[in-house]
Amino acid sequence: MSDFSSIFLGNASKVLQQLDFKSIETLANNLHAIREKGGRLFICGLGGSAGNASHAVNDFRKLCNLETYSPTDNISELTARVNDEGPETIFIEYLRVSNFNSDDAVLILSVGGGSYDPPVSVSLIKCIEFAKTMGGKVFGIVGRNGGATKELGDCVVLIPNIDNSFVTPVTESLTALIWHCLVSHPILKANSTKW
Repeated sequence: MSDFSSIFLGNASKVLQQLDFKSIETLANNLHAIREKGGRLFICGLGGSAGNASHAVNDFRKLCNLETYSPTDNISELTARVNDEGPETIFIEYLRVSNFNSDDAVLILSVGGGSYDPPVSVSLIKCIEFAKTMGGKVFGIVGRNGGATKELGDCVVLIPNIDNSFVTPVTESLTALIWHCLVSHPILKANSTKW
């Protein structure tokens, strides 16, 4: 009988215990401030993090009454932009058309946070740079060393890495736990869940 389940879930448990809970509280307060001034939240992620972004958008809108969007939810626009303009500006152009402004924020969900060297998730970095140029806030929930998101963000929750073989699944899994913590937080939660 394999012991993989206990190893994998034990790793996730250890990472969870090493989270900086204060950074989650700070993020909750920052999201509350965005909602209070009538700002919007744009959640950006690639790959599995794009799936997480879709789910998180639902929760922030439905449970927190926070106007929230994910650029990757519109697959027709996303693929048209990749085809016509290239992948690096997909988030920038979505924010530009949405009239992103200083009342708004982006929330980056990413395993690595983006890097120019080597080039990984460059579209997320371009998104961060654009948001900062427009005076908006940059938040993140990221793994590994946090990458460009950690370096450039205003408030970033870092999911520690204790085993490289599990970094992606543990980061993406705990990202979901963290945003569920946020939408359940008394400072943000405005509506009850069904169950």
